[in-house]
Amino acid sequence: MDWLDEELKRALAREDPPPGFAGRVAGRTRRKVMVMPRWFAAAAALILVAGGGYGYRWQQGMAAKREVMQAMRIASAKVSHVQTVVREAGR
Repeated sequence: MDWLDEELKRALAREDPPPGFAGRVAGRTRRKVMVMPRWFAAAAALILVAGGGYGYRWQQGMAAKREVMQAMRIASAKVSHVQTVVREAGR
């Protein structure tokens, strides 16, 4: 084996953890557990309801816009037809 293999064996050799290692790791993980306040769930529900209401109103607005645009196209076609009839009558 060459020197690089020996270095890798030494660097990756199994070592026993120092005394108390497991206890320190367990202690750190227990401290980081976060408890959500009770109001957090209520705030999340409120945000969802408000967002749903906004989405519903947006959808209604888009439907109204489509209807108005359709009415404008129909009115434009009717006015165009009347203009054509008036021009023909004037000749």
